[in-house]
Amino acid sequence: MAGGGKGSGRPAKKKSPTKGTGGNVRRGLEGRGATPPAHLRHWHKDKARTERIEREEKTGRSSSPRTPVRTRRSDDAPEHIGGRNPVVEALRAGVPASTLYVALRIDNDDRVKESVRIAADRGIAMLEVGREKLDRLTEGGIHQGIALQIPAYDYAHPDDLVRAAQDAAEVPLIVALDSVTDPRNLGAIARSATAFGAHGMVIPSRRSAGVTGGAWKTSAGTLANLPVARAANLTATLREYREAGLFVIGLDGEGTVDIGEANLLDGPLVVVVGSEGKGLSRLVREACDLVVRIPMHAAAESLNAGVAAGIALYEVARHRRS
Repeated sequence: MAGGGKGSGRPAKKKSPTKGTGGNVRRGLEGRGATPPAHLRHWHKDKARTERIEREEKTGRSSSPRTPVRTRRSDDAPEHIGGRNPVVEALRAGVPASTLYVALRIDNDDRVKESVRIAADRGIAMLEVGREKLDRLTEGGIHQGIALQIPAYDYAHPDDLVRAAQDAAEVPLIVALDSVTDPRNLGAIARSATAFGAHGMVIPSRRSAGVTGGAWKTSAGTLANLPVARAANLTATLREYREAGLFVIGLDGEGTVDIGEANLLDGPLVVVVGSEGKGLSRLVREACDLVVRIPMHAAAESLNAGVAAGIALYEVARHRRS
């Protein structure tokens, strides 16, 4: 039999000493004392959540580590307005809304209380949801624990705008947008159009901002009273307006005539506003009867589309009053 041990007749080989743990096992068995209360444990989920909410309120930025994936929204999908000031302002302005979402255990300040009161008075449904749900609804935007759902906008037909002016026995004034892709500009133009008596706006179906939550916020509720039509082909729609007897003027920095010196501003009119920087597209420019500019200092290369539209519509209103 190979080796030593029992029955071999030879003494067994002495084993070498085993390396010890240095007392770590013994100390580990002693326990760590009483468990501290929840508010003293930095890993406690409620404390972490409270700190995150406080940081969001102070900085205005969401600290959520997960950014929701943005997906393409269909035309008939609802929009969501997030944030305490935007929500209460939208409710004050009478923006059509279907649901008010409020975070669980939200800090009820005056804005939240007013939003809940207005929603209750208008019969708007109210739901308490988690902040993760609000993150998804607002696509990662700043919501501060509250969001307002507005239904998909019901667009008019371009012919409806002329018909509305005729029914009111007024001279038609329509604003058309060419390649304006910022919803805030659309909202600002809608606000000016309402202020100066326009009968509606026309936007292209593609490559253009639509009536979204951002547009509603910037319009301060005026979109509730100003119809917006969608045109499958803006150039063709402008030609149809010309055939119906409307004068089409384009607003562009490269125009040859100052807006204040343009003729026929007091007649049936379509004012076409181009995008900031690029101005009017070639086909839209060719569809206009006249391209006008806003005279300004050479140091300013261009104006924001919303500002430019407001100035042009003021000039139109001034000519119509005189």
